[in-house]
Amino acid sequence: MEGGLLSGARAAVVDGPLPGFHPALKQALTFPLAWGRSPVRDPRAWRRAARATVEEHLLVERQDGVPFAPEFTGRVPGDGYDRELVTVSLTRWARVRGALLTPHGRGPFPAVLLLHDHGSRFDIGKEKLVRPWYDGTRLASASAWAGRHFGGRFPGDELARRGHVVLCLDALGWGDRGPLAYEQQQALAANLFQLGSSLAGLMAREDERAAAFLAGLDRVDARRVAAVGFSMGAYRAWQAAALSDHVAAAASVCWMTGLKEMMVPGNNTLRGQSAYCMLHPGLARHLDIPDVASIAAPKPMLFFHGGRDTLFPAEGVRAAHRKLRAVWRAHDAEERLWTKTWPELGHVFTREMQDEVFRWLDDVL
Repeated sequence: MEGGLLSGARAAVVDGPLPGFHPALKQALTFPLAWGRSPVRDPRAWRRAARATVEEHLLVERQDGVPFAPEFTGRVPGDGYDRELVTVSLTRWARVRGALLTPHGRGPFPAVLLLHDHGSRFDIGKEKLVRPWYDGTRLASASAWAGRHFGGRFPGDELARRGHVVLCLDALGWGDRGPLAYEQQQALAANLFQLGSSLAGLMAREDERAAAFLAGLDRVDARRVAAVGFSMGAYRAWQAAALSDHVAAAASVCWMTGLKEMMVPGNNTLRGQSAYCMLHPGLARHLDIPDVASIAAPKPMLFFHGGRDTLFPAEGVRAAHRKLRAVWRAHDAEERLWTKTWPELGHVFTREMQDEVFRWLDDVL
């Protein structure tokens, strides 16, 4: 029936469920502000206009004037680096605790804003990427996560060993700021929407601020700050590069697609829940997902994907890569964009992938 829900066998594979008129809504999305469709033909002017559009849809105002007021714990020696905790005001509403790793030697050093994934695992956030020397109760969960997704390695510790300052903080709902239960995500997002705010917008603003804080540390070379993430952290990484002038480069592992290609029956994004962490209401009327990432051009950017990653259908990844390449080409900077699909891999960030990212960071920073 016109306007009704999908019925029968098709409904069984939709977690939404989607309304019967959803194909018409998808067809209506033409992304009129995308590069090549936008009336703005100068790539730098397009970047400014597209960024302003994204800013408008975050629903959370900029927090630039809020003092960071950092509080540091004492440093604990690690293997070639020192570890400390830092508590900082990313917004005027909350203070956030993060792990800060500093290489031994004389700085200033290149730095990495390391952004954790979603994974429907909320008891650990920063601990997914940095070994929790400060809390033995989380070590088992963190080690299991590293074994499942990162080849048994904590990427943050490895980056610090290789000479990078590393900052990793909890997003709202994870680690020290949680833990959420899976079914609570939708309620959290709904309540923020009721308050005229946005969970995804808050995360974007906090990541911007974290990049600014990291770049402002005396131990950091502010010209050499990268954002790196896996899964939801990969989304956050390219988003931070698009929105923050403090991020000089970004490596995104397992999160890039076209919106229409992702929104197909059976895809995880149709369930709501985790999708609200990456959903800016109304933005799709103007820009596709890779269009937003392309605001980062001509910065050096890396996008890795697993060919067996069921979260991101292959056609969506290919469509996104085509869009990305067109924008970097318009900036005469196509050599700064590195896209690669690992055919045999799923939704993981293996040691081999990590090593390629680390070598790439050495080159671009």
